[in-house]
Amino acid sequence: MTDRRTLDRTDLEARVKQMYEEVALAPWTDFHFETGRGLAEHLGYPSTDLDAVPESAIESFAGVGYFLDLASVGSGDRVLDLGSGSGMDSFLAANACGPTGSVIGVDMTAAQLAKATRLAVEAGFGQVEFREGYIEDLPVEEGVADCVISNGVINLSPDKPAVFRAAAAALRPGGRLAIADIVSARHLPHGVTCDASLWAACIGGAAQRDDYLRAIRDAGFEISVVRENDYRFISDRARGATASYGVTSISLLATKQ
Repeated sequence: MTDRRTLDRTDLEARVKQMYEEVALAPWTDFHFETGRGLAEHLGYPSTDLDAVPESAIESFAGVGYFLDLASVGSGDRVLDLGSGSGMDSFLAANACGPTGSVIGVDMTAAQLAKATRLAVEAGFGQVEFREGYIEDLPVEEGVADCVISNGVINLSPDKPAVFRAAAAALRPGGRLAIADIVSARHLPHGVTCDASLWAACIGGAAQRDDYLRAIRDAGFEISVVRENDYRFISDRARGATASYGVTSISLLATKQ
């Protein structure tokens, strides 16, 4: 018998916005995942780097891996952050690119955008701008970026190939894609992939690893680095899905051909 259940994308968007509004406004809430500085340091973010960005951005950090060493952001680089949240990775990239570079963060959650924008002004990050938008249809011109970054967000998209095509369009030739995200060893069943609450928790949208990497290559990238991250979910439901289907975190570097 065919399983005819489908993901309700409207419900998914509403759940994602609600959850990450809580991450922005009340990061101490119990989620399926960890948040904050302890998580960032566990994933490999250097303490000295974290000391140089707003503490309020770090407390709302909900990433799944460290990748900025792969991004190799340098002075004058133009960086685009997909799903920028409260801005921690954007601010770290801004410190790396300096005042002659620029960072554009894109997010669809109003509370995250408001918090990140406020923190940028208060901390004097004049080269950082946050824009409302969707990562499948980025509000930027083509070829505007030297490097696209993203942390734990692309798995939330129901159209990952569109995300990678949009990233490729935003990059100059030879530009870099440096991301961390959730993938699975095995294809997830309909009971998981059609559950918007599990998508919002960064589980239900995990693409099978080979399919995920293929989508990146199909968008015109050459992948040079893929590495595993020591990431952990904390709720029983999330840990159960992780154990059953091999849900893990990876960081990767790819170059636009």
